[in-house]
Amino acid sequence: MRFLSLAFIALAAARVAALAGESEFRPLFNGRDLTGWDGDRRYWSVRDHCLRGETTLAALPVGNTFLIWRGGVLKDFELRLKFRLRNGNSGVQYRCADRGKWVVSGYQAEIENKLGKAGFLYEEKGRGWLARVGEKVEASPEGKPKVVGELAKKEALIAAGYYHLRDWNEYRIVARGNHVEHWLNGFQTIDFTDQDAARRALTGRLALQIHAGPPMLVEFRDILLKSL
Repeated sequence: MRFLSLAFIALAAARVAALAGESEFRPLFNGRDLTGWDGDRRYWSVRDHCLRGETTLAALPVGNTFLIWRGGVLKDFELRLKFRLRNGNSGVQYRCADRGKWVVSGYQAEIENKLGKAGFLYEEKGRGWLARVGEKVEASPEGKPKVVGELAKKEALIAAGYYHLRDWNEYRIVARGNHVEHWLNGFQTIDFTDQDAARRALTGRLALQIHAGPPMLVEFRDILLKSL
């Protein structure tokens, strides 16, 4: 019995260690090159240990283009990353569908140098705006979003400095089942529950956006993922 008990304890300890390992954050970007990432190399590169998305007058995309992480798919997760937007428009796509030629659709955490807009939830090539900054929203089974609560006044978030214009910011995105939440620099910006079974996504790709339009520059670093 003593040996059986020791064996059981050892097995239980190994299982706990395995579960702990699964729950730890893992880096998705090595800081050196685009290993694990797939995008149009005319726009995406690595510089100063950052993923760099840049367009110029000599090379403008005809539509939104994305850098897609090929290391797996997102299900229930917590994602943390840092970004800096010099100008233009960008976003973090998650649980998104791959449409080919570096085009995706699905949930997007907005990146924009406009106070009160950075941090909202959008659906690329889908329902559009889902939750604005400061809102708690539920989408009905028919897909119509409805504000059901308030996390904070948008003006209060702006006054508190929730977003750093043209400087480094940290996104935290958590998705469990049909419930997703965004934080910027520690301030919660949206809380969204998606009851629309036909349109919601419970699994999909991770991607970073370059928006069509004038020349722009966005950088990403410290990209960490934890499965929940």
